[in-house]
Amino acid sequence: MNTKQPKTAFEPMFSRRFLFSLIIPLMVEQLLAVTIGMADTIMVASVGEVAVSAISLVDSITILIVTLFAAFATGGAVVASQYLGNKDYALANSAAKQLLTLSLGVSTLLLAGCVPFRAPIISFIFGSIEEAVLASGSIYFLYILLSLPFLAAYNACAALFRSMGNSKVSLWVSVVMNLVNIIGNAYFIFVLKLGVVGAGLATLLSRIIGAIIILILLANPVNQISVRNYRHLQWRWEMIRRILRIGIPNGIEGSVFQIGKLLVQGFISVFGTASLAASAIATSVTGFVNIPGGAIGLASITVVGQAMGAKKPDQAVFYAKKLLMGAYLAMACIAILIYLFSHQIISIFNLSEEATSIAVLLLHTAMIFSAIFWPTAFALPNFLRAAGDVKYVMLVSMFSMWAFRVGFSYVLAVNMGLGAIGVWYGMYIDWVCRSICFLWRFSRGRWKTKRVI
Repeated sequence: MNTKQPKTAFEPMFSRRFLFSLIIPLMVEQLLAVTIGMADTIMVASVGEVAVSAISLVDSITILIVTLFAAFATGGAVVASQYLGNKDYALANSAAKQLLTLSLGVSTLLLAGCVPFRAPIISFIFGSIEEAVLASGSIYFLYILLSLPFLAAYNACAALFRSMGNSKVSLWVSVVMNLVNIIGNAYFIFVLKLGVVGAGLATLLSRIIGAIIILILLANPVNQISVRNYRHLQWRWEMIRRILRIGIPNGIEGSVFQIGKLLVQGFISVFGTASLAASAIATSVTGFVNIPGGAIGLASITVVGQAMGAKKPDQAVFYAKKLLMGAYLAMACIAILIYLFSHQIISIFNLSEEATSIAVLLLHTAMIFSAIFWPTAFALPNFLRAAGDVKYVMLVSMFSMWAFRVGFSYVLAVNMGLGAIGVWYGMYIDWVCRSICFLWRFSRGRWKTKRVI
């Protein structure tokens, strides 16, 4: 007598085609995001190392500010993704409206609060820097601050489109923004000879245009999530609390992370303009190897978030492992290429001989550690965030940043006299610590018990 046991087939929630259509545009968008900063740096490099250093310092500060409302965008995307996974489209739309209200409100307050204190902020964070660098940085900072509300609107809308599984929209808007930025750079810097002012104007203009386009697209009623009337955005505290439950720990983590980065960049600044410029260039180039990991981290908000919203944690585990493996393969390929051609890449930036040698050394070490540790240090925690396990991620990140990146950077760079490379070694130690802690948390499975909605 044959008795057949019923098969419990594992039916994936997402097709391979869906994953590729989500991740590939995100990778291209991440590439463009790195390119927009690279275009500024390359074009301003023609003005001199003072301009490069000024933009690098200001970008470090504005990343700290942007991190605050980027955290809200993540919180809103997690909440919206889980509502979509639960097929509750009305509440997904409500989350979208509250995300926009929150992002625009916070970015406007930051703009108003920072504009009058641009130079003191730069001096307070970086201490005694060259007067020319401070003057150029203060000018560039003004235009970046003016762009914050537009960048906040773009980030919020892009996160909402990603939560719907539609990353093509933010990609095409990003293409437009980059074209405007590059053309603006060429005109303002090379034709009008405006230097850092030109770089700032081009960035401001590109963000204004990007925000307008993506806000119009989000108003389309065909979307699963749409905001049809921007005139009547209201505060709904119950939904805002859900967003902030994800956003606040994420914002604290991101802010502390950026503050730590500013401190260690301050360590580099004492070694002179050559070290500062070399570190800035190496950081820009290293951004390319992180593109696949960053894109997969963003995609995980949609994939893991919808799986958890549908109450299918086994699907979340399955896709998390699949996404992490993809990040490793893609990042390893890029890291090998950059390592092999590091001298040729750095030569593009017309640095001094001293700065060039430092930048090449930084790139060589960065490619090795990025390929091995970056995916588990920075892509994996996004899987946990998508499930709502944000407090653990926050605590690990804060501890690792201050104990290892800041602490070891000071010891290696200043006490032991290793200079800029000592700061980067401290960063690598931080990555190793994060990787160990996040792999342990993921394997234990406690994150699967978290609830957002």
